[in-house]
Parts: sequence; structure tokens; C-alpha cells
Amino acid sequence: MADVVNLRAVRKRASHAQDETRASANRLAYGRPKHLRDCEAAQQKQAARSLDQHRIEGGDGQ
Repeated sequence: MADVVNLRAVRKRASHAQDETRASANRLAYGRPKHLRDCEAAQQKQAARSLDQHRIEGGDGQ
């Protein structure tokens, strides 16, 4: 025989898990000071620029 399941409690647990996931993502995105976010963005931009500068342009469709 199957166990009785309270659907309201299941929905609440799912809602709380979703809220925690969203909060975790927000902590990663907004939990750092602006100067650190700016520094990381500058480093990523510099790394992308360096990668593009070292790219070999192939004349035969590569």
C-alpha cells in the first residue's frame, strides 16, 4: 500500500528548494564588491583580447 503524501508540503519543499537555488545564484552574482567584479570583468576582457591576438588567420577557410 502506498504512503499518504501531503501535496501542499511537497509543493512548499519544491518552492523552498527553488528559492534557495535562486538565492545561491544571486549570492554569486551580487555578493562581491564592485571593485572585484570590475577587476574580474577586466581580466576576462584582457584574456579574450589576448586569445584573439594569438589566433592564426588561415587563408584557406580555417
